[in-house]
Amino acid sequence: MAGSEGAEANLESTPTWVVAIVCLVFVLVSLAAERLIHYTGKYLKKTNKKPLYQALQKIKEELMLVGFISLLLTVFQGRIGRLCITQKLADKWLPCKKVPQIAPLTHVTWRHLLSEATDSTFCQQKGKVPVLSVTALHHLHIFIFVLAIVHVIMCALTILFGGFKIKSQWQTWEDLIHKKELDPEHGRKDSITVVEQHGFIKGRSWAVHYTLLGWVQAFFKQYYGSVTESDYITMRLGFITTHCKGNPKFNFHKYMVRAFEADFKKVVGISWFLWLFVVVFLFLNVNGYHVYFWIAFVPLILLVCVGTKLEHIIIQLAKQVAQSRRHSVIDGNVEIHPSDDHFWFHKPRLLLFLIHIILFQNSFEVAFFFWIWVQYGFDSCIMGSIGYTIPRLVIAAFVQFVCSYSTLPLYAIVTQMGSSFNKAIFEDYIQEGLIHWAQKAKKTRTSLHGAGSTTTTKPTKTSPKRTMSMPAIRLSTATNNDHDSVAKEIQPQNDHIM
Repeated sequence: MAGSEGAEANLESTPTWVVAIVCLVFVLVSLAAERLIHYTGKYLKKTNKKPLYQALQKIKEELMLVGFISLLLTVFQGRIGRLCITQKLADKWLPCKKVPQIAPLTHVTWRHLLSEATDSTFCQQKGKVPVLSVTALHHLHIFIFVLAIVHVIMCALTILFGGFKIKSQWQTWEDLIHKKELDPEHGRKDSITVVEQHGFIKGRSWAVHYTLLGWVQAFFKQYYGSVTESDYITMRLGFITTHCKGNPKFNFHKYMVRAFEADFKKVVGISWFLWLFVVVFLFLNVNGYHVYFWIAFVPLILLVCVGTKLEHIIIQLAKQVAQSRRHSVIDGNVEIHPSDDHFWFHKPRLLLFLIHIILFQNSFEVAFFFWIWVQYGFDSCIMGSIGYTIPRLVIAAFVQFVCSYSTLPLYAIVTQMGSSFNKAIFEDYIQEGLIHWAQKAKKTRTSLHGAGSTTTTKPTKTSPKRTMSMPAIRLSTATNNDHDSVAKEIQPQNDHIM
């Protein structure tokens, strides 16, 4: 009976005012969160921050997925509680050392659980134990919620730190470049010098000539002055010379901001393989293994490797210029030649994939720490001794700051030293126009193909061929200051049946 001693009251014996107030609180909190996300999205669209808006949409999708997982656990918790295993199997691979208890099947909790913990009796009658108790299932709910919240906070910190560096320091350098371009005396101030005297080469003189020293310098430089003014100017010039010859006044900084936001959009999501990592970690979290400690070194090692590689690519560019006797410094600039050959497996995007893993795994580490702290206390056996806990926190804070403030912005500019450019080179409205043109061209081609297939004449070797070439996209100097980063002319060629 619902009112019997020791049984928890259900809705039939709960005051209606209590039910109404609890529902009201949850509804208000949920609506407040939904409105906050909605108005944030409207602001991002209004300010033409399409990549950030898409990142926000990804976060909403992840929150929906987390909510769906939580809903499944709630709906099926009764069935899960009736899945029974032997006591011998339940004693294997425990996260904490098993302590003998007088009543091992008695669950003492300090909070109201999701439902009555009566399924243990069902398994006890069979001489077994539940595969997952109601208490453990409730704690799993909390872990999923904490993981989602911490991941959102970490994403916000990433865009905050990285965006601050790009929009403040790099903006100053871009403004100085444009001021020099407007100065008619600028060409007379800088004399022709040898390559070794240029700042881009001079700061890497030892690294250029000795391979081992190059890797050592790349290792340390990612932590201080990862991108200097001479680096920015040189890579900017190399990008414009390679991809925007018709637009020497191309606003490289605006392009960097859009490229950074586009990269951020790709690292905020939780892909299926990252969820698989969560499952593997929970599986290996066995007493005595200290997996929660050793796993903290994975994002640290990946961060060091990615940052070192990015800095070494800049050294390789400097080395190519220094070893070429044809190069000289004119008007204070040297010309570099971007290429995918500098990147691992000739794939610049592979580095972004590793950054994605770094940020999520670091978020998972922080979320797991706070979950254990709130749920079981700082002295929990899962938390481990303070000698294991403090290094984890220090590593997590270091990885988050360096990856957000240094590595991700460094990737945003160094990846432009590849053979191709990011679609963020176009303004949002231009991207939409190109996509619309491509869809229209595809539809036209499909209709032409369909019309040709309905004819009764069988095609022969001498039948006319249908060809449609891609548009020639030419970058030119824009007259509108708001869109001086790129101006385009789409010139369809041979868009007819030959």
